[in-house]
Amino acid sequence: MILPTVDPLLALGVFTSTAATDTVYVLFNASIMARRRFWAANWSGLWYMLSAFAVITYTQDWIYVAFAAVGSWSGAFATVTWLAWRERGTAGVT
Repeated sequence: MILPTVDPLLALGVFTSTAATDTVYVLFNASIMARRRFWAANWSGLWYMLSAFAVITYTQDWIYVAFAAVGSWSGAFATVTWLAWRERGTAGVT
């Protein structure tokens, strides 16, 4: 099996795009849980716009799926961590 060559700039773009996509997805879900219609709608629209780059890129070459998966995981993890931190700060807990 021949491994494809990886364009580092494109791999970074896929990673960043999927990290941003999952960040927006988490914020979309948080807005839904908080019953914030306007923000849920905004996050939803942005979510679909951001996902286009990664999907188009990794359907052209399977190796970029790995960068998409790692970016997705990183975006969701970082955003949930930030939301938990923000919630603790709002509650007065340090």
